[in-house]
Amino acid sequence: MAQRRFLGNFILTLLAYAGCVLVSSHYLPSLPAGAGKTALALLPVPAMLMMAWVVIEHLRSLDGLARRIQLEALGLAFVGTALLTFSYGFLETAGYPRLSMFMVWSLMGSLWAIGAVIGVRRYR
Repeated sequence: MAQRRFLGNFILTLLAYAGCVLVSSHYLPSLPAGAGKTALALLPVPAMLMMAWVVIEHLRSLDGLARRIQLEALGLAFVGTALLTFSYGFLETAGYPRLSMFMVWSLMGSLWAIGAVIGVRRYR
């Protein structure tokens, strides 16, 4: 039951986020620089905060083993992201192209998912 509620809430916040990104990216190019453009650029942030709250509440509801698996997955994501982003930062000093900060979350989310799969298999 808790898992189903989490997935429902997560999907709703993900849809809200996607909607905000679409609106923001559609109208941003046509706005002049200023407070309105800044506010529109930040439109997805409240949805991201709601998504973070949903994930944290879900983590708090997990039993001991599931929490351990998630902790290890988050640890892998944190350390792996730090190593890879710092390594690429050094490559940028050697002339490699600069990457968007949006790449960091993609990397961290992917490593978190990989860590969770490894953890579930490990404790089966």
